[in-house]
Amino acid sequence: MDAQALSQYIARMGVVPVIAIEDAGAAVALADALLDGGLPIAEVTFRTKAAARVIEAMAKERPKLMVGAGTVLNREDLKAAKDAGAQFAFAPGINPDIVRASQDMGLPFVPGVATPSEVEQALALGCKVVKFFPAESLGGLEMLSAIAAPYMHTGIRFVPTGGVKPSNLEAWLKAKMVLGVGGTWLAKNEDMAAGKWDEIRDRCRAAVETVRAIRGG
Repeated sequence: MDAQALSQYIARMGVVPVIAIEDAGAAVALADALLDGGLPIAEVTFRTKAAARVIEAMAKERPKLMVGAGTVLNREDLKAAKDAGAQFAFAPGINPDIVRASQDMGLPFVPGVATPSEVEQALALGCKVVKFFPAESLGGLEMLSAIAAPYMHTGIRFVPTGGVKPSNLEAWLKAKMVLGVGGTWLAKNEDMAAGKWDEIRDRCRAAVETVRAIRGG
């Protein structure tokens, strides 16, 4: 997968489940919930020690799931993600060293931005897809619209994450600068710990219906 293919996939999905899972033994059950819910994509964050093992299990056992890594902050995590089978990686901020390292290893990388200067830094590094994080805390859609306006002609697109939820999902998805959103509400920690896979599946289905109503397909 290259950066353009990842961009197209995120645009088609509309929502990327952002997951911080503690138990690698639940990886396949979680993957099944996402697949059954119609969202065959996951950003497994390196906020937990289980992340690499979860990615490895998902990539091996459920190859139809597009699995990537999140919160990739250093070269060690980047290599671990790639070795585990991650097909892309996200970060909350922009670190030129990590962006270049990901490019060298052929792993599509989506850095995080919060300011115009960071948008320009991303563009200088060749990144046309960036995370806007933490989206709601930074000022939400109004803020992103203001930041994005001078750069829309470059082709850059944003994946807002942080505070996106069912009540504001429609507004985010209607914004022309938004490629897709990252969603932590889809697979909540307490639901994964309790094995409430049906609830995760149902939230995914609801998100898919929202995407379909707004973007068609």
